[in-house]
Amino acid sequence: MKKIFCDKLKSNPVIVGLKDMSNLDDALKSDCSVIFLLCGTIFDVKDTVHKVKEAGKLIFIHVDLLDGFSKDTTALKYISSEICPDGIISTKNSILKAAKKLGLLTVQRVFIIDSLSIDTAVNASQLINPDAIEIMPGIMPRIIEKLSSSMDVPVIVGGLVSAEEDVSVAVKCGALGVSTSSKELWRTKIC
Repeated sequence: MKKIFCDKLKSNPVIVGLKDMSNLDDALKSDCSVIFLLCGTIFDVKDTVHKVKEAGKLIFIHVDLLDGFSKDTTALKYISSEICPDGIISTKNSILKAAKKLGLLTVQRVFIIDSLSIDTAVNASQLINPDAIEIMPGIMPRIIEKLSSSMDVPVIVGGLVSAEEDVSVAVKCGALGVSTSSKELWRTKIC
């Protein structure tokens, strides 16, 4: 599954960052083949995952942002067995470790605010060994280049990405994918 994920991003590095369910139809019609679900509740997430998979796209649920679920391994087991996403996104090491044990793809989200957070991101990627790491904000070319060259996991960037140039620069600097909630970028295939 990790190879499929990486191949889809090599074909089109733009990832839908879906933070408003009213944009689901636009996300499904887009050329993007990966969706990061950044919203949802216990009542609608299963239906959303089904629709995304039916459209032939991969879906990752940001479990830290779901309403109605506790942020523990029991909720994660339920999400894995009953909702069946392709993977999860989280900032929490314990959740990422548990998700890997359940066979889910994992994206570790980290916020880069200073040089210490860069070192923390590298160390966390070695400790957790996620399938990818998402660094935020995604508009830091030198940092993208530094992290992508110092980690053994693919780098995805997100946050504040709003122009085609942001995507192109991120990919040139070593990012495998670029997560954005900008609907205009969902309609653009950037290779």
